Amino acid sequence: CLAKEFSSTSSATTVDTVISRATRNGDAITKKDLLNHEDLAGDRGMIDDIFDETYKEKEGPKPPFRYVWRNIILMSLLHLGAIFGLMLIPSAKIQTLAWALLCFVVSALGITAGSHRLWSHRSYKATLPLRIFLTIANSVAFQNDIYEWVRDHRVHHKFSETDADPHNAMRGFFFSHIGWLLVRKHPDVIEKGQKLDLSDIKADKVVMFQRRFYKPSVVLLCFTLPTVVPWYFWDESIIISFFIPAILRYTVGLNATWLVNSAAHMFGNRPYDQNINPRENPLVSLGALGEGFHNYHHTFPYDYSTSEFGWRFNLTTAFIDLMCLLGLASDRKKVSKEVILARKLRTGDGSHKSG
Repeated sequence: CLAKEFSSTSSATTVDTVISRATRNGDAITKKDLLNHEDLAGDRGMIDDIFDETYKEKEGPKPPFRYVWRNIILMSLLHLGAIFGLMLIPSAKIQTLAWALLCFVVSALGITAGSHRLWSHRSYKATLPLRIFLTIANSVAFQNDIYEWVRDHRVHHKFSETDADPHNAMRGFFFSHIGWLLVRKHPDVIEKGQKLDLSDIKADKVVMFQRRFYKPSVVLLCFTLPTVVPWYFWDESIIISFFIPAILRYTVGLNATWLVNSAAHMFGNRPYDQNINPRENPLVSLGALGEGFHNYHHTFPYDYSTSEFGWRFNLTTAFIDLMCLLGLASDRKKVSKEVILARKLRTGDGSHKSG
């Protein structure tokens, strides 16, 4: 169960070949060296998570905000419920708090190991039992079904920090954190999302089964099951059972994911590519099980670990490695140390020299 490294010595998947391109980053045009992604993409069978430097934002005024009041009201009520859940923590049984933490970790893995690293980037392969588990965990997380999550995330990578990015960080912290869910999508997000090749996702029967029954799966797995278990098995108060393992846990999970879109695009260093805004943010990695190494991830989106540091602040990588050891995962994609160092020296901000 070896991780497959991409290096200058590989044949069909050479990534040390570099080409010079003009890349659009927000409103700035910068010239930088990029990996030969086409060679690498042939190994994964996809290029829709590789930045498209040919995209041009439309000239003229931006379309006006169109508020989605249903989402605004529901998100407001959800966060008020989470605050109430925080107040209930001193009254909760230790088993309930442990159960809430377990639900958080499972739901987070449904996003990080599932919809993100497995389905969005195809950075490793998973057997049917593991895909079923990650799909269940994804429904516990309730962050849109896998198909929709993958579509939005691939658009985010392909058109990062442009009008076609669903949570464009150039529009500010609040927008990239939660605001993008409270307004209608920019027309370019919809247009580019419809043009993506999602045939691999459509061909996954587990993913499409979840999409068909997503709403009842969320009611059962995100809210009902987390509430019933502590109430039934150790006589926890139904109020505490609902507001801590269900509402508070769900809200914390959402914000942990959103911080990858907001904080990890604004705060931290850029040791791999200083020409893009995504940053290395260890605090975000702690909360998002390893997803805060964002400068690395946007530089090498095909690396299953989303980091060069293995298990450091990266529970998701440890989970995938364990699944590989158990024979449930395989074909992990990993960028070689030589390629990483070459990229640091070529386009990084120099912060790697200070550790």
